Amino acid sequence: MKKLIASLVTAATLLTLTACGSNNASTGDSGESSDKVTVWAWDETFNIKAVNEAKKVYENKDVDVEVVTMSQDDIVQKLNTSLASGNTDGLPNIVLIEDYRIQGYLSSYPDAFSDLTDIVNEDDFSSYKFAVNKIDDVIYGVPFDSGVAGLFYRTDYLADAGYEAADLEDITWDDFIRIAKDVKEKTGHAMMSLDPSDLGLARIIMQSAGEWYTGEDGTTVTIKDNESFKAGLNVLATLLNEGLVEQVSDWDGGVNAVQSGNVAAAPTGAWYSSTIQGAEDQSGKWAIAPIPALAGGKSVNASSIGGAGWYVIKGVAGEENAKDFLDNTFASNKELMGTLATEIGLVSTMNAAEETKEYTSGLDFYGGQKVFQDFSQWSQEIPAVNYGNHTYAIESVLTESLQRVINGEDIDKVLDEAQTQVEAQIAN
Repeated sequence: MKKLIASLVTAATLLTLTACGSNNASTGDSGESSDKVTVWAWDETFNIKAVNEAKKVYENKDVDVEVVTMSQDDIVQKLNTSLASGNTDGLPNIVLIEDYRIQGYLSSYPDAFSDLTDIVNEDDFSSYKFAVNKIDDVIYGVPFDSGVAGLFYRTDYLADAGYEAADLEDITWDDFIRIAKDVKEKTGHAMMSLDPSDLGLARIIMQSAGEWYTGEDGTTVTIKDNESFKAGLNVLATLLNEGLVEQVSDWDGGVNAVQSGNVAAAPTGAWYSSTIQGAEDQSGKWAIAPIPALAGGKSVNASSIGGAGWYVIKGVAGEENAKDFLDNTFASNKELMGTLATEIGLVSTMNAAEETKEYTSGLDFYGGQKVFQDFSQWSQEIPAVNYGNHTYAIESVLTESLQRVINGEDIDKVLDEAQTQVEAQIAN
């Protein structure tokens, strides 16, 4: 899961996805049966392990569930090629698809995915997931992991700077910057790591205000008038220009910044907990607070970054068994969600997961904090956002915009020009 944000597809790939869409993909004979269900996913330590745990609790032993590991980029490429050609030969029954990408598939190939409305109860999951996995009133995906954001922080470094847990509750980004200055001055530590080409923090800030690069329809570009995105760029620029972050150039650099003890915090998704806990010598020195919000009540102290869902390819032999597998595991089994919390650190979007002992127990690494319960509660507060079809294509333009803002250019001029560029790019 921690590869979700780092493994971005190229703009060309996503343009292929959206430009080559067809409502006439041939899906074969949906009545064809098979006792084999094939699942495609990425990350052996997270998503793949989750499916293997689900297999253990699936009671229909007449069905053989085969799990195939692929990189996320390979899954995207194979889906694009097959769905664009209308040929589902070689595709799996079930595929994991990232939240940022699924609307592109559903709008381009609406006849390629099975209707899962009969196995997914919308009231059973975090509501924000259904701005992602639905078209009109039809549910196409079983929500999986939450990308709910949190402010991971070193309690010892913050204490040295004069702050305690209560001071990190429900703060604004202005507060965060002020605290970062104190931490740097009093401890010598950067507040966080930051890749100047990564817009992840801006995404978090936008969604906390219920906004995205596009409007509610998922297609109308809203960059130049997007106040939360503007605020996000200003936060990034301030942190960088005032030397409050350790600059890194890639994922591994960010991991090293945390695990080496160089930085005091990491505002990011719940899935990052496995990385934080990778520094076993730091056990008991970390806690997690709600993500900061924009000042003036313009957003909430809850947001998301990343996350994915399970989708069934229509017409592939074994389709009904695939739906039955999901129905009895990821769509309903709260005990499985508790197991996955322990085994892979999953923060589930299933509401009933909060009732399991795994969620109501404290974690020693975080000083006894009931981390899963907190994340689950924050997940209920995330504003629903339609990510649309073009998130990564848009960001291929906006990375340059961030650099220009960092360099001191007028942000309104930069975003006005970015609006024009993005509109031209996604129209092609």
